[in-house]
Amino acid sequence: MASLAQMHRTGPHIKKRKSRNPLNGNPFAKGVVLKTVIKKPKKPNSANRKCVLVRLSNGKEMVAYIPGIGHNLQEHNVVLVRVGRLKDCPGVKLKCVRGKHDLSHVIKQKA
Repeated sequence: MASLAQMHRTGPHIKKRKSRNPLNGNPFAKGVVLKTVIKKPKKPNSANRKCVLVRLSNGKEMVAYIPGIGHNLQEHNVVLVRVGRLKDCPGVKLKCVRGKHDLSHVIKQKA
C-alpha cells in the first residue's frame, strides 16, 4: 500500500481513455476510392445509402458515406474524408467532403 507522501507526490490516478476517432485524432484524411457500394440502413429505416470503400493515406481501408443527392465517384478517384459516423449504417464511420478533389459539389435540383 502506498503511503500518503507517495500518493501526494504522484497525484490522483486518472485513467486514459482510448480515442474513438477512426483517423487517429486527425480531422481529415485523403483516400483513393476502391469501389462504390450501396448499404442498407438498420431496422426501422429503409433506404439505399451511397458509400465508397476508400484506401486512406494512413494505410487503412474504410467505408465512407457520400452525403447529398447524386455523385460522380468511381474507382481510382481521390476523395477527402472527415470523421462523422452514419448512425443507421453499421461500420460507416467516415463521410466524404463534397467539392474537394474528385468529388463534385451537390448539383442544385430543378424545381
